[in-house]
Amino acid sequence: MEKLNKNRVVISLNETTSTNSELKKLQQEKPLPEGSIVMADFQTMGRGQVGNSWFSGNGNNLLFSLLLYPDCVAAKDQFIISRIVSLALKRLLDNFIDNVTIKWPNDIYWNDKKVAGILIENSLIGRQIDYCIIGVGLNVNENNFPSALLNPISMKQVTGKEYDRQELLETFNRELFLLYRELQIGNKNNIESEYMQHLYRKDGTHSFEDKGGLFHGRIKDVISSGHLIIEALPEEEERIYAFKEVSFIV
Repeated sequence: MEKLNKNRVVISLNETTSTNSELKKLQQEKPLPEGSIVMADFQTMGRGQVGNSWFSGNGNNLLFSLLLYPDCVAAKDQFIISRIVSLALKRLLDNFIDNVTIKWPNDIYWNDKKVAGILIENSLIGRQIDYCIIGVGLNVNENNFPSALLNPISMKQVTGKEYDRQELLETFNRELFLLYRELQIGNKNNIESEYMQHLYRKDGTHSFEDKGGLFHGRIKDVISSGHLIIEALPEEEERIYAFKEVSFIV
């Protein structure tokens, strides 16, 4: 088991705008040891990917950001960080619930509902990553979500049980740093294979929507840049998408 950095800083807040913003501010003031974490009971401006917001009731869920220095990863390959974080959450949740998958690029799903989200922000120097801030929102003990949200669910809603957020965080850390170690020693192919194995809707034909409208197709691959390849049917045309360029239709 990979040991966590004994010098890491762990900051627990009752409230903050967002844990990513808080950790970034601290990192810019004075670089922190790898593995340092900011966690909060409540975020007033919780963020998701590309401007999305993240809802969480006060004290109900696991909201945190973690710092990495992935100097083994070139900037052009930064999506591999998204893969290991997604897999760490998947492995964590597998201890408690079944049917957990990774919806491209890095949402964590139980069946067709979202149980966790990830926001990764990389600071780049030239072609390398200087540091990486990994924000995670895991729906743990939430009972009710706003009706405007499309498909959220919590661990408690799935199992009827309440969970200790600190224990969940510790398990996530162990899984993440095991995967991080795999990355550091060059086992990138194993990580990519495991990610694809657990990808949401990886099997069969499904409905999607892009700027051209609705279509049916099947997922072929997620390439190293993070782009999704879908084979549109019946044309058997391969289409390549960046995030937000295609939607999954339930």
